[in-house]
Amino acid sequence: MEILDNLNKISIFFFLLLATSTTLVLSQGTRVGFYATSCPRAESIVQSTVRSHFQSNPKIAPGLLRMHFHDCFVQGCDGSILIDGAGTEKTAGPNLLLRGYEVIDDAKTQLEQACPGVVSCADILALAARDSVVLTNGPSWPVPTGRRDGRVSLASNTANLPRFQDSVDIQKNKFFDKGLSTQDLVALVGGHTIGTAACQFFQYRMYNFNSSVTVDPSINPAFLSQLQSLCPSDGDTSKRVALDTGSENRFDSSFFENLQNGRGILESDQMLWTDSSTRSVVQQFLGIRGFLGLTFSIEFTRSMVKMSNIEVKTGTDGEIRRVCSAIN
Repeated sequence: MEILDNLNKISIFFFLLLATSTTLVLSQGTRVGFYATSCPRAESIVQSTVRSHFQSNPKIAPGLLRMHFHDCFVQGCDGSILIDGAGTEKTAGPNLLLRGYEVIDDAKTQLEQACPGVVSCADILALAARDSVVLTNGPSWPVPTGRRDGRVSLASNTANLPRFQDSVDIQKNKFFDKGLSTQDLVALVGGHTIGTAACQFFQYRMYNFNSSVTVDPSINPAFLSQLQSLCPSDGDTSKRVALDTGSENRFDSSFFENLQNGRGILESDQMLWTDSSTRSVVQQFLGIRGFLGLTFSIEFTRSMVKMSNIEVKTGTDGEIRRVCSAIN
């Protein structure tokens, strides 16, 4: 068994190496080891900063992962989500509950002391997202770096962010617009294996689903009472509930098992099982008989690298911010 485990680890390593190499050829100027000469400790500084904050508050792990996702879907992965001010992306509805900004600011302060004006906030966020997954027992992957920071951050540009009530067709269109496939969609939504959602984003599914039915029929009846006890109709809508019931702090494939069993929390998540075009991918991640198996951890890392290169700014485009919350 030990030999087989080692062989599996070697196979995964070479798969990731191949996937990363392919991505680097297709990317827009980013590369693994971009700071090897200009700031050799860049990745270790980010890693230690994320670990320190995680030890005090594990909730920053899913927060940083979501923040990177929300950043990349609006004008590309350029750190624009980090900018303070009226009317910026940070103030838009979908971003109001994001957390972890202090981690990025802390890492940036340390990097400016070690290598002034070298490491972008966009790269810090990409690295922090990876390190957050690792800290929740998820996979690691080589993160291509070399992004520069954007100078524009507008709340009005966040309309294309995926929403909790989006149909699968709408979700797919939003991902396709960013060069991401249906498999990328399912893999990246699988990031909901860690973290929570406020009752306000799914409470309607239990009490006021639509004009025809009160309860969303895709909710497992045996799970409904548990969910209603967590989010009563007259309860605190800001209360947070695990997106992956029974495994909110561990990065694993149980999120997809919950979808299969009608225990998805967000309507948009559960739709990945009720829609045939995405259910087949979920079934592959679950290794259901009759479907070609896919390893979630491997596909997630590949999709993360792909996503992290959406519309990146490199070369002379953009800037390297002195502080992540403000344009130079």
